[in-house]
Amino acid sequence: MKSILTIAGSDPTGGAGLQADIRVFNRLGVHALSVTTALTAQNTGGVDAVLGIDAQFIEMQLNSLLNDIRPDALKTGMLYSKDAVRVIAKTIRGFDLDNLVVDPVTMSSSGRPLIEDGGLDIMRNELFPLAKVITPNIYEAYVLSGISITDEKSMEKACMTLSNFGPEAIIITGGHLEHETIDMVYFEDNFVKLKSKKIDGEFHGTGCTFSAAIAAYIAKEFSLVHAAEKAKDFVYDAIIKAHAIGKGMKLLDV
Repeated sequence: MKSILTIAGSDPTGGAGLQADIRVFNRLGVHALSVTTALTAQNTGGVDAVLGIDAQFIEMQLNSLLNDIRPDALKTGMLYSKDAVRVIAKTIRGFDLDNLVVDPVTMSSSGRPLIEDGGLDIMRNELFPLAKVITPNIYEAYVLSGISITDEKSMEKACMTLSNFGPEAIIITGGHLEHETIDMVYFEDNFVKLKSKKIDGEFHGTGCTFSAAIAAYIAKEFSLVHAAEKAKDFVYDAIIKAHAIGKGMKLLDV
């Protein structure tokens, strides 16, 4: 069986973070490995508090696991601290791991920062060059590229700018047209637009679910573009079937 490692924060709702990644991996038939970077106090209304795991202990988790098991792919989510980003990049290089999906988590849906000041610069300079694909949303792509994204052309421009930091592919998610959403894939100097019908409502964990699904399909040896197409379909179906379990955002049916 293929295995995937998720390196991310814990979400008590199960709708995002480690818990969502594990659910996606199980659903798609790959074995889930996990290393925790942060604990959160949150619910479907938002994040109340974050407790970062000491970087030295993150490194211990990684070394213990990777000395035993080599994953077929891995993904990062919320990393929180600058030291955590450095340790994770060093470990990925040290074990020469392939098929890294970087979801550059910066902010919760409710607007709480999920990475320390300066952490994105380290991520961009140390993790992006190791990545098979990065999957920023519109806001994250703006913060990372400095390009205000308002339409397809600016999405393309941001993709090309982010490609200068070394990832093999870039997928900017969450572009909104009048009646549909668009994810922009930039791979091997080509753009592919993934479109779907817009679904009204507020949903928790769409970015985590998308990046986890891409990692699963890459581990199963789908091509990058096909993995992105399958992941978008997977998320769309999970949104359609989402559940209103709490008082806030709906949780995806994964």
